[in-house]
Amino acid sequence: MDKGAEGSPADSGSNAMARLSDFPKGSFFSKMNQRLAGLDSLVAEIRYDIYLVWRFWGPKEVSMVVLCFFGYLFGTWDFGIGELSSGGDYNRWGVIGGAESGFLHTKDLSLILSLLSLICWGLFIGMLWTSYPIMRENMIYLLIGMAFIQFGYIKTHAESPDFPFGAGVSDWIWVLVVNLVMFFLSVFVVRKAVVETRDVHVQHRHFHPDPRVIERAWKDHRLRAWSFGIGAWIFLLNASVWSSTHSVAPSPGNLEFSYSLVLVHFITGMVASLLLLAIVWFPEFMLGGSGVRIQSSRAREVAGESVLKKRVEQGKCPVCNQETAATKGESGGVTVPCTSDGCMGKGAPGSKCEKCETMIPSRIVCPNCGSNTPVGSHFGRVEVW
Repeated sequence: MDKGAEGSPADSGSNAMARLSDFPKGSFFSKMNQRLAGLDSLVAEIRYDIYLVWRFWGPKEVSMVVLCFFGYLFGTWDFGIGELSSGGDYNRWGVIGGAESGFLHTKDLSLILSLLSLICWGLFIGMLWTSYPIMRENMIYLLIGMAFIQFGYIKTHAESPDFPFGAGVSDWIWVLVVNLVMFFLSVFVVRKAVVETRDVHVQHRHFHPDPRVIERAWKDHRLRAWSFGIGAWIFLLNASVWSSTHSVAPSPGNLEFSYSLVLVHFITGMVASLLLLAIVWFPEFMLGGSGVRIQSSRAREVAGESVLKKRVEQGKCPVCNQETAATKGESGGVTVPCTSDGCMGKGAPGSKCEKCETMIPSRIVCPNCGSNTPVGSHFGRVEVW
């Protein structure tokens, strides 16, 4: 991380920022089943991200949370006015429709609250735009996805007010299509750009001849919890938009206004807004000080920027320079095939094989000259001539 986790910490002593690689990891899931050990790592990373939010969010982020709160409150709660709970005048509709616009024929107090809600949301988006410059382009993609989700549920409820109850296949089409658009924009555009920018950042800014330092840098810059947050945000956004449209979809004569649905919309929407703020903030926190742009590798190639290719280095015998079975990955980790008969597993020298749990040797016998040398000597050699 650029802020405190990279190089010398910004603070000292007890105020130094903890690294993700040093953050305590539980064993709750691995005790139930060793195959679930990855969940322990994910939970630890989520706890670490919460720790970062708690420590580094300041008045600016709190102001955006407050704007979200009042944006939802003014835009969804009836306050006894009766505009929402009655269904309004369904003979008038539209926002930009001149004197016949339905928006302009709402009750005065309801119109004021709607305008206040729009102002809150405009300030929220404006603060996101100005506060996190390297995420601006990707924030636009996320906002476009949000608009698609809202349009999809409005269109679906216009045809089937009780959706999803009693809905047919055709009623699901719009919801499925807009979620596919959101999935593409958030995962294949935004997440891909952030992850590949993180890769370039680690390869450039954290290069070190000691592979253990590089491996630690990769662990400190993991984005699994952030990626999980994108999925949770999309789910909560769907729940929030569905509950809001479902609460007012029936015609005024059939409308039974449900404050419980409005409460679901309010709670899920607030949590989704917090996640959106975290999704935009975290890459800025991690990469903002490095001067990089959030772009995919393909976008960097089109722009003419150099892209470090991920590669695997093949080991070479230090005696005869013949290639051996040892390999070194991009993070600097060395892998050696298992020597047990019939086993196709591999692992780091001195560790257990991933398949048969046999100890992986720390020395390799060259098939060409027969020399028995340490695995480490098979990498980083400089030719004499």
